[in-house]
Amino acid sequence: MRINQETVERIKHAADIVEVVGDFVALKKRGANYMACCPFHNEKSPSFNVNPSRQIYKCFGCGAAGDSVKFVMELEKIGFGEALRYLAKKYNIEIEEQEASPEELLRQNERESLLIVLNFAQQYFQELLTTNEEGQAIGLSYFRNRGFTDPIINQFGLGYSLNEWDGLSKAATKRGYNVDILEKAGLVIRKEGEQRSYDRFRGRVLFPVHNVSGKVIAFGARILINDKNQPKYINSPETEVYHKSDVLYGIFQAKNAIRQQDVCYLVEGYTDVISLHQAGIQNVVASSGTSLTIEQIRLIARFTPNITILYDGDAAGIKAALRGLDMVLEEGLNVSLVSLPDGEDPDSYVYKAGAEGFKSYVKEATKDFITFKTEMLLREAGDNPFKRAEAIGEIVGSISKIPDAIKRQIFTQRTANLMKVDEQTLLSEGNKLLRKQQEKEATQAAKEKPKNAAPLAQEFDGLVSFSEDENTTSETFKPVEKQLITTTQSKLFYQEQECIRLLISYAQLDLEPNYSLCRYALEQLADLSFETPQFAHILGSFREAYKRQEVLDTNYFLNHDDPDIQQLAITLVSYNDKHELDDWDRKGIIVPTEIEKLADLMYGNILRLKKGIAEHRMKELLNLMNQTADSEESMDFMRQYMHFKNVDKSIANLLGTVISG
Repeated sequence: MRINQETVERIKHAADIVEVVGDFVALKKRGANYMACCPFHNEKSPSFNVNPSRQIYKCFGCGAAGDSVKFVMELEKIGFGEALRYLAKKYNIEIEEQEASPEELLRQNERESLLIVLNFAQQYFQELLTTNEEGQAIGLSYFRNRGFTDPIINQFGLGYSLNEWDGLSKAATKRGYNVDILEKAGLVIRKEGEQRSYDRFRGRVLFPVHNVSGKVIAFGARILINDKNQPKYINSPETEVYHKSDVLYGIFQAKNAIRQQDVCYLVEGYTDVISLHQAGIQNVVASSGTSLTIEQIRLIARFTPNITILYDGDAAGIKAALRGLDMVLEEGLNVSLVSLPDGEDPDSYVYKAGAEGFKSYVKEATKDFITFKTEMLLREAGDNPFKRAEAIGEIVGSISKIPDAIKRQIFTQRTANLMKVDEQTLLSEGNKLLRKQQEKEATQAAKEKPKNAAPLAQEFDGLVSFSEDENTTSETFKPVEKQLITTTQSKLFYQEQECIRLLISYAQLDLEPNYSLCRYALEQLADLSFETPQFAHILGSFREAYKRQEVLDTNYFLNHDDPDIQQLAITLVSYNDKHELDDWDRKGIIVPTEIEKLADLMYGNILRLKKGIAEHRMKELLNLMNQTADSEESMDFMRQYMHFKNVDKSIANLLGTVISG
């Protein structure tokens, strides 16, 4: 099905960029805009900028840029239509869809197909749980016995799979889903060399696994009978949409509470998450029985820098809690631990103590990771000097992983007091480890090839050439026959880019009363063409509109039908945000805004453009002189060369009065 254009516009208008991005990362206001660590690449210092007035985002680290729809498409790796459906659901907009063409159906990627069939499976399993006799008697009874209410069952989309070989397969194929996509989604199993397939989940209660945006990407399933031939839990296999190491169970339901409470509780299992949610403790997720991964840590870091791990109170639970936590420290997060009473897990303890009792216990028992680990290792070491030395070395190793020097200092002081050792000794050992780590990182960096990218993250080839005309002044040039040149990162490229940036951003603003920047630029560029195709196209758009007595504004390009033009406009406009953010950071220093110095900026840009064209033409003429054997032709080239040399010199003198240094 295809969404009609009117509905598309309604969705785009409703989708606020701050709300949409805020569903996936924790945004912090800075000036008029918002900042965050980029969700598209790993970074510890925020370079991801969201501009609410223009409804765009831009990462100054990796270059990602776009509007609300593009953000959802890129983060979820889905197509335009699915991104619109996600936003329509978020903003309660009813979609009136038109029948999709065969070409549009072919463009639907495999990832979208998997998400669609997994959503169907979740609805199928949930309906069986609540309406089917077997589902009610076995599945619903189990959840009721665990104390789960109907609202919590619906919130997490819990379900039941019939004890049949192909119950889901039949229902899905009847709806038009083919077996291949069911197999790729991990819902059915097909034996090698056989055409027959059967359902993966049979006679089990189902726990759907959602991604950050709430789409079902996998299932966990628990059997309810004692059968030594079957595992208690089975899970979806890795698929195009499900990578276990990237996922945290409950993150969709918990993300807003995590952001509001500014701490994420991490537990082990599905029922731990659901029981705590039902008790009103909603900022909780589960690693689903796996060791914590770097991807899971970074997922939490999108919403808060604080993690508190709740694990069983037995020795095995404590050891499990400590494994991999150095990774959390390396990522710059603050990690704490809570050891529950012996024999208890979060699910059982919240049932026994109640919501308030559980919260009170967690508040009193929470210890930062370094203190927790130090006290535990000291208990194990006792008076044994060798074990105490090992414990000290292990703690110093953990402290050295912390990126923040002030935090390292504080934890070093605390550890020295707890272990009754000289603080300077710990500092010396920590510095040794830091130096080793820095040397390792330097070696790794040296192995990597440097990456040189153009400012717009792409290279441009173009066609342009200019020659002298008898009536040409030192500031005006007329186009003639075109010759092929390459302009990757040339001076001319940068000046064309800056001219287009100023036009897109400020075309409607007046440099003088009733004299717009657009009018000034077009008058100065009247006999001049750009060599970079996209820049030439945009300049042409301004010229055509101006003939109709219209001045194109920023939104015209930010919402352009051509995605390449739209992306270019977003990138260029975001340079303004980068400038404003840099100025904002200079606390106490008054820095003129770009608008305040707009006339000088535009005047200087036009001069540099013409100077760049003159320099480029001089190079071309030198090459032509070297290649020709005709003396008369050579003299003509020399005459033109001297003309452009005079032009270059005149503009250089003018620029000297505009900029200093």
